[in-house]
Amino acid sequence: MIRLADFCYRRRRYVLAAWIVILVGVIAIGTSMPAENRANYQTPGAESSAAYELLGERVPDRRGDSIKLVFAGNIDDPAFRSQAEAVMATAATQPHVVPNGVDSPYTPENAYQISQNRQVAYAQVNFDQTFDKLITEEPEYPKEFLDAVDPGQKPGFRLEVTTLVATQEVGSEMVGLVFAIFILIIAFGSVIAAGLPILSALFGLGIGMTLGSIASRFIETPEWAVQVATMIGLGVGIDYALFIITRYRQGLGAGLSSREANITAMGTAGRAVLFAGGTVMISLLGMLTMGLSYLNGVAASAVLAVLTVLAASLTLLPAILGFAGAKINSLRVPFTGRESHQGRNAFWYRWSRVIQHRPWLAFVGGALVLLIITLPVLSLRFGFPDEGNNLRKETSRQAYDLLSTGFGPGFNGPLQLVVDLAGTPEQDRGRVVESIQNGAQNAAGVASVVPLMPYDGRGDTAILAVFPTDKPQDDATEKTVKRLRTDVIPAATAGTGAEVLVGGVTAISIDQSDYITARLPIFIGSVVLLSFILLTMVFRSPLVALKAGIMNLLSIAAAYGVMAYAVQGNWFGDLLGIAETPIPAFIPMIMFAILFGLSMDYEVFLLSRIREEYLRTGDNGLAVADGLAATARVITAAAAIMVFVFGVSILDPNVFLKQIGLGLATAVLVDATIVRMVLVPATMELLGNANWWMPQWLDKVLPEVHIEGEASVQAELATLLADEDANKARV
Repeated sequence: MIRLADFCYRRRRYVLAAWIVILVGVIAIGTSMPAENRANYQTPGAESSAAYELLGERVPDRRGDSIKLVFAGNIDDPAFRSQAEAVMATAATQPHVVPNGVDSPYTPENAYQISQNRQVAYAQVNFDQTFDKLITEEPEYPKEFLDAVDPGQKPGFRLEVTTLVATQEVGSEMVGLVFAIFILIIAFGSVIAAGLPILSALFGLGIGMTLGSIASRFIETPEWAVQVATMIGLGVGIDYALFIITRYRQGLGAGLSSREANITAMGTAGRAVLFAGGTVMISLLGMLTMGLSYLNGVAASAVLAVLTVLAASLTLLPAILGFAGAKINSLRVPFTGRESHQGRNAFWYRWSRVIQHRPWLAFVGGALVLLIITLPVLSLRFGFPDEGNNLRKETSRQAYDLLSTGFGPGFNGPLQLVVDLAGTPEQDRGRVVESIQNGAQNAAGVASVVPLMPYDGRGDTAILAVFPTDKPQDDATEKTVKRLRTDVIPAATAGTGAEVLVGGVTAISIDQSDYITARLPIFIGSVVLLSFILLTMVFRSPLVALKAGIMNLLSIAAAYGVMAYAVQGNWFGDLLGIAETPIPAFIPMIMFAILFGLSMDYEVFLLSRIREEYLRTGDNGLAVADGLAATARVITAAAAIMVFVFGVSILDPNVFLKQIGLGLATAVLVDATIVRMVLVPATMELLGNANWWMPQWLDKVLPEVHIEGEASVQAELATLLADEDANKARV
């Protein structure tokens, strides 16, 4: 690391030029290879996935997705009907709509598509492929379809359209970037020093996000993955540069030359950054173990963002610091940038001593606060938010509200019963389908059952649409699905040889929630175990590694609690613009992958400095106080940046991003306050010298990894300079 930092410092013009060339080259390639976002939310081995596959084999026209054209007004008025039929005729001629793919409500067999008060009706439009594939191949198709059917309010006629064309605005990360600049100026007190982390992060993020965009052409990647990757990349990129620059400025303040301060910063904070970035990427790669194809793209996008900003921090930043030199503190901003470490006069040193004086009180108090924050997690409910969470101005939300008013909320998430009659004698097939339909119709939680493809005496497949009485995202709907699968359908098909698969978007979301929930403990356990091993290697202490893992889990659990509370339809959710809604199971999983890595970052930076002081003094209490005094200010600034970068996602209209942003911001805030300020010093005081106990057999088995220690860095620096002097003498 030292020789790399020195090379980047001495060859800074070449390093900067190389980064500029790479950035321009990657962006040029990315321009010619635009992103192809897509996501298959089918769950491997799930009943809903089997229903989808069976439809593809038996009824290809029904395998594609569908939308509804929702009409509102006087349905029976001839003028209204004329306009509605004109819209349906236009829709039928659009590309990718299957032949005879528009089911008109004005035909006798589709009379159920008109509400009882005859003020709302809908026509179903069936496509020849799924939306994710369609929009990937033709990104402009949604707009073109919308322009063709022209939804909206007209005199005596109203048309709204569901799902396909409902696109959501993307919140800007610029707000988080502005807050980051503001915090950096306060922390450093210098415009030059504050600008360097932003410059380094933007270089890395620009390359990383473009690579992620290119990768989406080869790896299934949902469109929201770019926002998640941007949040992570921008946050860690600024944080890593912040830690390195802080150490660099401390070196200058201690009388080191610009070159020596650069090498010292990279040999200490740079090594910690390398290890921290590695733990973040390992944690993110844990998503690959879930076996869900769209998560592979999320993991790839996030890892590429972290990898490139990490590379920028370790190579571009030393070069930029070479240009800045001692002028890094230029352009001072009044009343900002106080020294981060003022010895025993530092606030954080004195705070640590206060906590260490009453360790049990601090530990119990901090744990109690975390417990209270975490309690709402007991009511956490998994599921996919429906279109009722979209912005009110969107046509998809308008269509959702009209369908709920005219037909009941269950019409927004119909279930599909795909009946496989291959094993049923032909003479019995009609009776079996009728039995299944009657059984479903009489089931609790079912409003109505409509044959989408009734058995007509031919073939071996029938399709029934089941409309629940409750909204797609309601817990009652999930119970209805499970009741159909476990009780109603088995009773109706017993001894008939028929097989019924429950599918549809609502069933898909339920199956995926069950799938992820079952695998979440394995995922969490594997990430925690690997992190425990890595931390034990670095700090040579199983207790420190165990404590770090537990603290990280506590902060993440608290974030889950806050997120669960926000979606319960209370004042807090209203304040943040989050409606009462379930949480998709993949969000807690993604949050864990991100947060465990980020929490480990702060743990590494704090504990590495504490261990450095402990090795120097042998006094555990003094080491904790000195380590906290040396790092708490910069960790607090880094955490504040993360909170704002993540928190701006709460302003995004996408409910997924709102939930992720709230959870991430909460976890970082809790980690930087209750955990780092209270629980870490309290527990380390209670454990005393046992913090650094290491069994001899384990010490021999595990390799030793050094990420901090200024003394060893100074020794390596002296060796480097001596070698240079010797080479000059020979020349």
